[in-house]
Amino acid sequence: MKLLTRITKPILLPNWSQDVFITIPRIVCGYLLAFNFGADKFGMPWSPIDANLGLFEVAFWFPNDVANYGGIFAIAPVFFAWMGAFAEAIGGLFLLFGFQTRIASFLIIGTMLVAIFMQQIQNGLWNCLAAMGFLWVAIFYLILGSGRFGIDYLLTKHTV
Repeated sequence: MKLLTRITKPILLPNWSQDVFITIPRIVCGYLLAFNFGADKFGMPWSPIDANLGLFEVAFWFPNDVANYGGIFAIAPVFFAWMGAFAEAIGGLFLLFGFQTRIASFLIIGTMLVAIFMQQIQNGLWNCLAAMGFLWVAIFYLILGSGRFGIDYLLTKHTV
């Protein structure tokens, strides 16, 4: 339990206004991941109707894309597609609300590294920018946690 508390407890900045400022990218990126990028690949209640996805179902085309990465991804494409889509949709929600921010950030980092180096890099740097942006934001929150304005803070504010 102490390890989970250590992982969950955010680092607080000296002034609450600084925490307000660093909350903005967490909310924006979490929203974009959960409601735009992840919802197209992973069945959520707000997934587009034309995607025809059941709850927590991966889009039919996504495992084929993942298998084309080769290596370990070709061995278990459905698993890796599910994990990547989960990291974007559920990890994005967790990031949005500041809940288990470091764990969500870790999953998002892994997903964005795969997106950059296995999917987009051959199309040029310009195509990597979205994934790179999410990667840097996730690295930032992996270190700091949710800040003062997240569920993590509410859960751990009375712990030592």
